[in-house]
Amino acid sequence: MNQIIDFYKEIINKIGIEFTIKYLIIVIGVVLIYMRVIRNFKDAKKQKDNKNREVKSIVETASMTGFFILIYIVVILKLGTYNYHSLILDIISIIIYIIGTTFNLLGRHYLGHNWGNNVIIYNDHTLVQEGVYKVVRHPLYASIIWMIYAVGIMCQNYLVIILNTIVFIPFMYYRAKQEEKELIKTFKEYKDYKKRVGMFFPKLIKKRVK
Repeated sequence: MNQIIDFYKEIINKIGIEFTIKYLIIVIGVVLIYMRVIRNFKDAKKQKDNKNREVKSIVETASMTGFFILIYIVVILKLGTYNYHSLILDIISIIIYIIGTTFNLLGRHYLGHNWGNNVIIYNDHTLVQEGVYKVVRHPLYASIIWMIYAVGIMCQNYLVIILNTIVFIPFMYYRAKQEEKELIKTFKEYKDYKKRVGMFFPKLIKKRVK
């Protein structure tokens, strides 16, 4: 037992207590979300005979996981790190990460049986506009975007921030547009919802719906 404790102490001493705390926060958020994703898959399996239509998408859980692994490698190998440290930025980034994790979990809760790994419209599909869906139209994607930016700031890694901006966000935009195309076909009120609520970030100025 003492050997195990000494082993972890040695790791903490090597990477630093501050990085260890940040790493634990990141890991806890990822684990919580993936636990909920497993439940999403189980619920979706029960819905397989309830599909109205399905559109395959290159952006789904497996491809997103591949990107997260890339981010993990970049962080662990400290590729793209910079030496500017700010306690205020650390605190802000941790708060953003926690908010992102919370939004993701709440988004999955409110979405309920409507979730699909691909773009799926079910026979009893509902348009969710409550909870976190009042803030952004795609809280599952938005929250992960926020979380990755937070990781980049927490780990002082500009490459994470760049990858999120030029790779992840465009892919999330592509997937979101796929979904919205089908939702507009299904729900006539979606266009009004789209005017009122931002895609990935809250709208500061909301358009009036006539």
